[in-house]
Amino acid sequence: MDRKTVDLDDYPDLVVLYLGMRVNFLKGLPTLLGFGPKIAAVANDKPDGLLAHENLIFSLFPLHIGMRQYWRDFDSLEAWARSEPHRIWWKNFLKDSKGTGFWHEAYFRKGGMEAVYVDIPEKLGLRAFAPEIDARGAMFSSRQRAGRGQNTSDSGSVVHESDLYGKKP
Repeated sequence: MDRKTVDLDDYPDLVVLYLGMRVNFLKGLPTLLGFGPKIAAVANDKPDGLLAHENLIFSLFPLHIGMRQYWRDFDSLEAWARSEPHRIWWKNFLKDSKGTGFWHEAYFRKGGMEAVYVDIPEKLGLRAFAPEIDARGAMFSSRQRAGRGQNTSDSGSVVHESDLYGKKP
C-alpha cells in the first residue's frame, strides 16, 4: 500500500472550485462544444493564481461536463473572473444561456463556501439539500456569497445586477 497526503502549508488561502455546464436543449450542444477550446486555453495559459485544472464528465445524458480548479486565493480567482475574455463570456451567458446551464461551487480552506446555479433544472451539489434563494441583492456576487465583503469598485464587477434585472424599484 502506497498511502500519501499533501502538505498545504504553502496554500493557506486555497480555493477549490467546481464548475459545470449542462446541455438543457439540443440547441445547447454547439454552445457547450464551442466552450471546450476556451476552457482548454485557460488551463494552458495558467492565469496567475491557478494552481491546477482538471476536466470532469458529470453525465453523458444529458451531456454535463465540468472542471475542478485549485486557486491560490480568492483574489486571484476573482481577478481572473473579472478579466477578458471571461468577463464578456459571463455577461453574455447571463443574458442568454443558449440552451445550456452553468453552475459553480467554491470551497475555501479557511472556511466557507459559495455557489450559483444558472438554468440548471436538477438540484445538484449543495442545492440538493440546502434551501434555495434567488441570487439577488446580497447574494448576487460570488464575493458577497462567500462572505468576503462587497466589492468596493463597481468597475470590477463581472456583471452588475441592474444590467440583468434593471434598476430596483
